[in-house]
Amino acid sequence: MTDDVTHEPTTSGAVDEQLSDRGIGELATKMGMVITELSADRAVGSIPVEGNRQPVGLLHGGAYVVLAESLGSMAANVHAGPGRYAVGIELSASHSRSATSGRVTGTCTAIHLGGTLTTHEIVLTDDEGRRCSTVRITNMIRERR
Repeated sequence: MTDDVTHEPTTSGAVDEQLSDRGIGELATKMGMVITELSADRAVGSIPVEGNRQPVGLLHGGAYVVLAESLGSMAANVHAGPGRYAVGIELSASHSRSATSGRVTGTCTAIHLGGTLTTHEIVLTDDEGRRCSTVRITNMIRERR
């Protein structure tokens, strides 16, 4: 797979700006992640189930977490702004349903946007809109050196 990932920019241009600066990363690229919305308050993206399954045919639990952490970290980096960056320091995930086909979509919502910490909740749903996993991530904002 190449490093070229198709994404659908929003009218704010935040997706294009964020992805042109840093990209979405090698793992997200390999997983086929598509980011459709990106701001400090909200981020939305999806991954295909196919190619990201565990041996028994279910979407791998780690795939939910990769999508969620990517969305939460990207949103935190938008909030951090120029000259600063965000790094994940804590993450928790609860899986409540399994996806076996289609796409899983993550919707990331800010809980706290502070000067040094951000917290986001990411709800991951299947194509029928059923919640499959809930993830919470805290990012620490650092100054670039």
